[in-house]
Amino acid sequence: MTDCQPVLHLENRSGLSDDIAVLRARYPRSAWSGHRNYGELAAFWRSVHDGLRREGAALADLTAAFRAGQLEPGLFQRRFMPQLAHHLRHLEGHHRIEDDQYFPRFRRLDRRFARGFDVLENDHDVIHDEVLRVADSGRALLHELSRHPDARQRAAERYADDAECLLHLLDRHLFDEEDLVIPAMLEHGERPLIG
Repeated sequence: MTDCQPVLHLENRSGLSDDIAVLRARYPRSAWSGHRNYGELAAFWRSVHDGLRREGAALADLTAAFRAGQLEPGLFQRRFMPQLAHHLRHLEGHHRIEDDQYFPRFRRLDRRFARGFDVLENDHDVIHDEVLRVADSGRALLHELSRHPDARQRAAERYADDAECLLHLLDRHLFDEEDLVIPAMLEHGERPLIG
């Protein structure tokens, strides 16, 4: 885990300052897709992030429907288990690729990016801990499905709270990451980032 100031911790921040997102002002979000250097990698990066957001929202909707009594436990279990496993594997795999492949390339590309990628790597550690918490509470929920309705409801509430926390942190992280990554691609092109 990279050392970073408390204000930069994922749980505490509401965005990145301009001294960290050094190219954000030059490349506003509204102009990204029209820029000549906006290519397949930038579009793919954003589509992966959008997919992670959709997966998390779908799980939240599924859990809300179960908690409201709109899904019986067996049907919920058949849908919940594969969706949760896919989402958590997708998220962890995406972060592993970023940490191992892309973030080092961004650092070499421009030294001004180093602090921002330190922050993002710290985010990945925080999110990993939340993924473990969500996996644990998801397993506990599955274990309680065949038990008394009160125990089932408590387990569903605990999972929903943990999942909501993960989604909140993930949304903040993805937005901030896009503010670093996409402007960097627009500034330097995508070729230096492709292995």
